[in-house]
Amino acid sequence: MDQHLSVFIAVAEKKNFSRAAEELHMTQPAVSQYIRMFEETIGTRLLERSNKYVRLNKAGEIVYHHAKEILGLYTTMQTLVDDLTNKANGPLSIGASYTFGEYVLPQIIAQLQEMYPDIEPEVTIGNTAVIAEQVSSHQLDIGIVEGHFKEQQLNKEVFSADHMYIVASPEHPLAKKKTPVAAAELEQETWIVRESGSGTREATENMYVDIGISPLKQMNFSSTQPIKGAVEAGLGITLLSQWAIQKEVRNRDLVTLNVDGLPFKRQFAFITKSPFQTKALEVFIDLLRNGTMIATNDKE
Repeated sequence: MDQHLSVFIAVAEKKNFSRAAEELHMTQPAVSQYIRMFEETIGTRLLERSNKYVRLNKAGEIVYHHAKEILGLYTTMQTLVDDLTNKANGPLSIGASYTFGEYVLPQIIAQLQEMYPDIEPEVTIGNTAVIAEQVSSHQLDIGIVEGHFKEQQLNKEVFSADHMYIVASPEHPLAKKKTPVAAAELEQETWIVRESGSGTREATENMYVDIGISPLKQMNFSSTQPIKGAVEAGLGITLLSQWAIQKEVRNRDLVTLNVDGLPFKRQFAFITKSPFQTKALEVFIDLLRNGTMIATNDKE
């Protein structure tokens, strides 16, 4: 049955029998036969076909959602059994929210590969809400997040702190002030912020409360890199993690503003669903807990 699920998921995601067959290293007739047998087992048609597309119908959407979860559980089960006799190896699906995933995780993955070359990491980057949902549905073995999430059935462990700073272009009037920037001045600025569901957006809104401001204008971006570009271009100011701005501050493309009460502090946490851990997951968690590269500079 797991092969039928794999073929069905590939067709659903590729939206094309030929591309799915290529990915699975199968012939197109073989893929078509698997899909036909799978639909007969389920008892209804799951895909709408035409000369131009293959797409899920309503029943197909339901089956696709649960098929992803079932295959995730199957992979975890097989890996746990293999771990009883083998060293840490095999697939490890890691999810991370944008700040950690883009600026910290690559170094940890490099360290993991150096120590355990037989582990096969697969990384997904998304906002905190998306990562939590995928861990909950067993699509990810572990998620690393920087904000709160709705799912209550996940195991959560804080493993590191993060310091966040308000940054601006070096040419911005506030960047040239000798005295601390007042809250009232910050309130008048255009804020460049992440989308709802992002840990950085949540931290920004918490900081607004902490320093007592309600900005009059905000511009939303879906990732950190364009936010930095917008701030460098003088479109506004933003709150970002120390990890996200290291190079720009060092090169004087961005400057941190002198604001009383900052840096703003938040926490990185990892989340898991299953009470059982593969050896690959265990060693990765040990790296997160003990890694010196993510120790923060604890200045007050």
